[in-house]
Amino acid sequence: MIGTLSGRVAATAFLMFMVLAPVRADDPPGVLWETTSQMVMEGMPMQMPMQTQKMCAAREWTRPPPGGDRTCVTSNFKRVGNKATWTMQCSGDMPMTGTGEMTFEGTDSYKGAIIAMAEGMAMTIRLTGKKVGTCDKPMD
Repeated sequence: MIGTLSGRVAATAFLMFMVLAPVRADDPPGVLWETTSQMVMEGMPMQMPMQTQKMCAAREWTRPPPGGDRTCVTSNFKRVGNKATWTMQCSGDMPMTGTGEMTFEGTDSYKGAIIAMAEGMAMTIRLTGKKVGTCDKPMD
C-alpha cells in the first residue's frame, strides 16, 4: 500500500511540475517570417518587382507586418479568428491612406492586401508570408 501511495504521490508531483512549469528559457520568443509584398497599380505598363524580407514577429500578432514608407503609421489593428485588419496613413513624399487585411492559413502562412489611395490613384499591395523558423527579438 505504501509503495502504490508513494508512486501516486510521485506521479501527481510530476504532473503538477509539468503543468506549473514556465516556458523553457531556451524557447525563442519570436517566429521568423519570410514576407513578400508587391505593389500593383491599374494602368501601369509594367509590374513593380516583388519585395522579400525576413522579420521576427511575436508569437501572437499585435500589429501588421512592417514594410513600406517609414512615415506610415498603422492603427486599429484587430485580429478575429484567422483574419486581421488595420488602417494606415503615410505622410512621406507620396502621402496616402489605406486599409489592410490578411488571412492566416493555419499557423504557418498568410495572404492579404493593402488597398491605398495616393494623389487620387488607387493601388493594391499584395502580401504573403510563411514561417521559416524562430527568432530572439520579435518586433513590437
